[in-house]
Amino acid sequence: MGESGAVASDRSDVSRAAESALIQAARRDPTAFGELYTRYLARVYAYLRARSQTDEDAADLAEQVFLQALESFPTYRDRGAPFAAWLFRIARNVAVDAGRRRRPTVDWNAVPESAHPVDEEGPEAIVLRRERLARMRALLAGLPPEKRELVALRFAASLTLREIAAVVGKSESTVHEHLAGALRLLKEQFHEE
Repeated sequence: MGESGAVASDRSDVSRAAESALIQAARRDPTAFGELYTRYLARVYAYLRARSQTDEDAADLAEQVFLQALESFPTYRDRGAPFAAWLFRIARNVAVDAGRRRRPTVDWNAVPESAHPVDEEGPEAIVLRRERLARMRALLAGLPPEKRELVALRFAASLTLREIAAVVGKSESTVHEHLAGALRLLKEQFHEE
C-alpha cells in the first residue's frame, strides 16, 4: 500500500476510534449522545432532504430519526459495521414510512410566480439551472428505486460504500457495481438530451 493509502487508513482508524469513544461516552451518559447527533445531523438531513419534498419535511424526519436512535441506543451493538450504517438504516426506514404516509402536495408549477423566492442570478441562468435540475430529477426518477436509494445514500448522505452496504444489506462490491452502473446511466442520459 502506498503512503497515501496508509494515511487514509490511519485517518479512518482515528475516526473509528473517536466514534467508538463517543459511543462509549453516550452509553455512560445519555446526554453525551448529543455529540453523535452533532456529528451526523447534517448528513442525515441531507439524505432525508433528497428523499422528501420540502426542507421542513426533511427536518421533521431527521428529528424522528434521532429520537428513534436515542430510544434504541441502549440496544445498539457494534457488530463490525460503522455506527453510521446503523443510524442510516433508521433514517432509511423513517423515509420509507413517511413515503407511505405522504399526503398530496401542491406542485411547484401551481405556485404563482410572485410567491417564488427572489434569486440574485439573471433570468437566463435561473432558467438554465432549473432546466438542468428538472432534467436530472426526471432521470433520477427513471432509475429503479433501489438504485435511486444508492445514489441518495452516496451523495446526499455522504456515506461510504461500506456504510451503504451495511444499510442496504448487500456486499460492498455489489453496491459499488450497482452505484457505478446507475451513475454511468445517468451521465449518458444527461448528455444525450
